[in-house]
Amino acid sequence: MRKPLPEKLCPVCQRPFSWRKRWERCWDSVVYCSDACRRGTPRGRAAGDQAATIPRAVEAVVTATAAARAKRPRR
Repeated sequence: MRKPLPEKLCPVCQRPFSWRKRWERCWDSVVYCSDACRRGTPRGRAAGDQAATIPRAVEAVVTATAAARAKRPRR
């Protein structure tokens, strides 16, 4: 039975990735799962920094809610 391949977690997309033959000599220095993550190019779940994206989305909702409340007539 084969031993499971070592895995790491990509800091950009938070996906696990497994050891590959081409990384045999440099596995200790491999940090990212792909060139896209290394460049910081958005794709799928990696579309932007989630820590920065969520506050922007919340801010947009709060702004829209405040604008809608300002337009409503007072009772």
